[in-house]
Amino acid sequence: MSQQQARSEHPCPQFMRKDWVNLNGEWEFEFDDEQAGDAAHWHSGSRPFSRRIQVPFAFQSKLSGIADSDFHDVVWYRRTFSTPESFKGKRVILHFGAVDYDSCVWVNGMLVASHEGGHTPFHADITDALREGSNTLVVKAVDYSRDVTLPRGKQYWLADSASIFYTRTTGIWQTVWMEAVSPVYLEKVKFTPDIDRKEIEIRSFVKGCSAGKDVRLKVEISFNGAPLTEDVFRIKGGHEARRIRLNDFNDHGLGGWWTPEKPNLYDVTFTLLEDGQSCDEVSSYFGMRKISIEDGKFCLNNRPYFLKLVLDQGYFPEGNLTPPSDEAIKRDVELTKEMGFNGARKHQKLEDPRYLYWCDRLGLLVWGEAANAYEYSEEYVRRFTKEWQESVERDYNHPCIAVWVPLNESWGVPNVQIDKLQQQHALTMYHLTKSLDPTRPVVSNDGWEMLKTDLYNIHDYEWRREVLEDRYSTAEKAVGAMPANRRLSVGGYAYDGEPIIVTEFGGIAYKKSEWEGWGYSGADNDEDYAERLRAVIQPLLKSGVVQGYCYTQLTDVEQEINGLLTYDRKPKIALDLIKAINEGQ
Repeated sequence: MSQQQARSEHPCPQFMRKDWVNLNGEWEFEFDDEQAGDAAHWHSGSRPFSRRIQVPFAFQSKLSGIADSDFHDVVWYRRTFSTPESFKGKRVILHFGAVDYDSCVWVNGMLVASHEGGHTPFHADITDALREGSNTLVVKAVDYSRDVTLPRGKQYWLADSASIFYTRTTGIWQTVWMEAVSPVYLEKVKFTPDIDRKEIEIRSFVKGCSAGKDVRLKVEISFNGAPLTEDVFRIKGGHEARRIRLNDFNDHGLGGWWTPEKPNLYDVTFTLLEDGQSCDEVSSYFGMRKISIEDGKFCLNNRPYFLKLVLDQGYFPEGNLTPPSDEAIKRDVELTKEMGFNGARKHQKLEDPRYLYWCDRLGLLVWGEAANAYEYSEEYVRRFTKEWQESVERDYNHPCIAVWVPLNESWGVPNVQIDKLQQQHALTMYHLTKSLDPTRPVVSNDGWEMLKTDLYNIHDYEWRREVLEDRYSTAEKAVGAMPANRRLSVGGYAYDGEPIIVTEFGGIAYKKSEWEGWGYSGADNDEDYAERLRAVIQPLLKSGVVQGYCYTQLTDVEQEINGLLTYDRKPKIALDLIKAINEGQ
């Protein structure tokens, strides 16, 4: 199987081994509203559960086979599995893409993992819990549906979806899978491209290294199927870093750089050698690109780049937060590009890694945004800080990720304008993110009430062309406006020449006007809709001050009907017309 064929199936296309098994599909399932499962030892796996669920769809979704949107904050899963013959003699790693919110995992009654956080992955070495033949896997998930200090994104804490909040997600909602590794194996890698030096830095982390063993890592890099270079180096202490020069730049000029217009990717094969013998092999890829701010300009690969983003909340009619298929993920990326956008702001959701893979491959910039809480508390700070660090760690290697957005519209820090604790938290999230990733811009609080920030991002749902033209005619007018009746800077900070980007605007409803009460406008027909799009997009394109925008939004979501596409991804007007408007026509 080619790398491309393998990536069409693998849940983690940027870090693939050959020996893996998908555990999605039908599982046994039980609600535990009385919280009786622990005392009754459901974790032992001896008790069958009465329901059936299709993993990885949450029970609230139609595709789960249950479609119950009521509050059930404690749920249990059970299934049996066998390991394939190829796993014999190896360590077996069990992976969960995401389980909302707290989870515990047992294999044959043995606790193998526990994890807190509804959007980030976790894994466990289950080798010592396995038996010959059939094994029983049990998962308990605990949600806190009414807790407004929980990092939840758009999941509503009341019974029914309303306004800008949607159906909740509880339990498993991303792929469950397992893979086989040798006792000594490559745990992870971190890619940091340096286009100025034409080098890729590779930090490698190896598990199972022991004194007296000669462990080396062979790195083979190719481009468009042609071998470029290879390197072999010794791993000491389980961690090593190397910078590798990519000489193909001398032949291709800019041809090897990654952009939305030319999403060039380099393939990598890692072979781990123990005493000269191959013990692990991983396929990966990276992109050579640079995000920077130069003289107040947002730059991609050292050149000013105008951002045309769309707000994408990643909800699906029958799967909620879980896409129905990989083709549906790919199609969302294709539709975004077909409408003339070069990026997406994934709003209040850590998206499935396969979405980022398609953005890497097809060429779409992504702003990585946290799923925020709604209120502030010390427990919120602990939970959120942990989950955000895991989010940055998970997505660091993707060339499509261009900007980090830990906080949005003061969610989780509603009194940040005057509360010193909340101001320090927002500043902490900015500096923490910079300490984890100095290569990408970070926004302290997207939309308004910003403190230290790399981009000056404004949310403005004004729909009158003449008002937008005047407001964004100068930087002074732009940063002095209060479009949501909120100060744009707080805590003693002020605009300091950062790139100005309008990161929420538009929100035009179609053939329905109830959303106008939220500051959105409504259109009556195709011609009116197109003209209203022009009226909000063209002033930003022609501003000279604004360096990008993010239109709200890609699709309708449940009761919110202000998407460019319907909830089932049907265009409201022709895609090429939207593209022409994005191009200033």
